Amino acid sequence: MRQITALATAGTLTLTLAACSTGDPQACTTGPDGAAADTITATGDFGSAPQIDFPTPLNSNGVQTHTLVEGDGPTAQDGQYITVDITLLKGSDGSVLQQTSYDPTSPTSFLFSGLAIPALKTGLECQPTGSRVAVTMPVGDAFPDGAPQGLTDDDTLVAVVDLVSSVTARAHGTVLPAVSGVPSVVRAPDGRPGITLTGGEAPDELKVATLIDGDGDETVAEGDSVLVQYTGVLWDGGTVFDSSWENGAPVTLAADEDSVIPGFAKAIIGKKVGSQVVAVLPPDEGYGDTEQGTIPAGSTLVFVIDILAIG
Repeated sequence: MRQITALATAGTLTLTLAACSTGDPQACTTGPDGAAADTITATGDFGSAPQIDFPTPLNSNGVQTHTLVEGDGPTAQDGQYITVDITLLKGSDGSVLQQTSYDPTSPTSFLFSGLAIPALKTGLECQPTGSRVAVTMPVGDAFPDGAPQGLTDDDTLVAVVDLVSSVTARAHGTVLPAVSGVPSVVRAPDGRPGITLTGGEAPDELKVATLIDGDGDETVAEGDSVLVQYTGVLWDGGTVFDSSWENGAPVTLAADEDSVIPGFAKAIIGKKVGSQVVAVLPPDEGYGDTEQGTIPAGSTLVFVIDILAIG
């Protein structure tokens, strides 16, 4: 059975990443420089596992940041969904504690506001994508509830982070007038949609309306890999059966009917990045006469979809 959600979900870094909702991007400043962070060097190409060197034992007086390679892309801040490669090291002896795959086909991606270590978030804030950044922080600051295995509260955590990409984690563009015949949508400050059903008989054909005309340069083509936020509810009763907002992060899916249910693919193909659409899917555009989890057989489905990025 074809699924609504992604073919492959974003990776996570056990020590550092957690999911939560996000707010709008806002003005910010980069983290503080410092003598400890300035001692760190990292050789190797951006996007590949670096060779990292610093004098040991390394002790950081608070959070310190040193930009090793300066990028020029969108910045890492609240309201953004970012992809990174990261190496975590122990300040006392330089040993590697954890490292992502540095494989572009298996990215580590998350909402910036969902970074579970506030000290690391402080160090990365407002750094542009394309940057390689060294961040040092006392373990006691990084993990106020207690050091994880392999570290003590007196140690220093060193992170070398390649900021690969950053996109706004909600629709962005021109808000269009409401369209009759489809559910109305309101948006929370973080972009999370609230859906009000119109009632009456469910339509017998696919209905798609653009709520926000995206200001991105790219348009979704059939077969594209697309990063989306979405909420799906049942026409009958309005029960939410799936939501990337509730699950904690956007998802990547293929815009074709072999990978996702037909109506979902049709709703996003031809739409610009940044757009938000509402789609009403009769059963033949969804799961037909087959029960799917909490979705009864023969259900009409309603989706609100934010198109965040392509590729």
